[in-house]
Amino acid sequence: MKRGVSILGASGSVGESTLKILRQFPEEFRLVSFSVHSNLQKAELIAKEFQPNILCISSDAADRSILGDKIGNTKVLYGPKCLEEIVSAPEIETVVTAVVGASGIRPTVAAIRAGKKIGIANKETLVSCGPYIRSLLQNSKSSLVPVDSEHNALFQLLENMKKDSLERIVLTASGGPFRKLPIEDLPKVTIEQALKHPTWNMGPKITIDSAGMINKGLEVIEAHFLFGFSYDKIGVVIHPQSVAHGLVETKDGASFVYASYPDMIFPVAHSLYYPKIVPKVLRTHPATSWGTLEFLEPDMERYPGLALAYEAGRAGGTAPSIFNASNEVAVELFLQGKILFTEIPSLIRNVLEKIPNSFPNDLEGYEEADRKARELAFYFSKDKVVHLC
Repeated sequence: MKRGVSILGASGSVGESTLKILRQFPEEFRLVSFSVHSNLQKAELIAKEFQPNILCISSDAADRSILGDKIGNTKVLYGPKCLEEIVSAPEIETVVTAVVGASGIRPTVAAIRAGKKIGIANKETLVSCGPYIRSLLQNSKSSLVPVDSEHNALFQLLENMKKDSLERIVLTASGGPFRKLPIEDLPKVTIEQALKHPTWNMGPKITIDSAGMINKGLEVIEAHFLFGFSYDKIGVVIHPQSVAHGLVETKDGASFVYASYPDMIFPVAHSLYYPKIVPKVLRTHPATSWGTLEFLEPDMERYPGLALAYEAGRAGGTAPSIFNASNEVAVELFLQGKILFTEIPSLIRNVLEKIPNSFPNDLEGYEEADRKARELAFYFSKDKVVHLC
């Protein structure tokens, strides 16, 4: 019997990689449901090709007259709530959460409660409410298999290593397009420059996050909740070639490295097949083609958002949720031309300093912190308080 798959965010880069795998292995997988936010043209093409049971258009602003309620035999639902509805069907084995931002939290919770294996690419779920997600998983048949290339690399390395031999895990980062730009020139960078990632083809929000390595900060917090390492035992190195995705350092001083061509097809395929082995070569990339590999320490003066992420992670409670929410607002403001690139971490710090940290026991507590952070971030940007930091 084919394994059922649900994709949340099918029109993004991770979603497209997942569809690529489904095309390569049509005898193994079937698309049962999927979502897009507002790309109706892409949604229609996917529905006609894969003929899933359900399509969710998550944007409240979508014109319902364009696609109607059905595309062939595919039922079309509308609004953010349908993200939660489409992940629970009994024929679904794996849910790939590839939506961007805090909008992925509620559908991930629904998938956990339904006992699904989750290929998690929505890092904000664990960043925003990691303790709550971990408590849910303890009482569920659900499991998380990370899809981000760095976390998937660490997942595969750690799975076959003895815990008492481990010293530290290390996430790699490209360093973004401004790795060599003089720091004094960072306030002058344009939106177009920030959207030119040197290695990966990603959506605008993640690309801007990567330019300031805030994305890596979010991944540090995610790694803490995925693997249980303290923040002192989670490192970050700049690796411009993006061939090595994760390193595990052992107590005897050795390092184990996972390397592959920078293509999301590898971690996506692993998450879909897990715990089975991917049965055939997806893309050849011999070591002789790697060239010179560099590993450099990140400069926290150049990447203050990364330092802020460590601070928020160590504080625990709702601090990571506040960090994530204020960053989402700041990135959107930058993309709208309302704040400077260097004002993104300044705005985040302002919000973190003004909202008291708390340690809720329920999802609503984390969502309330998220709401307050977004409101305050907008307020600061309008009042130009962000410019004072």
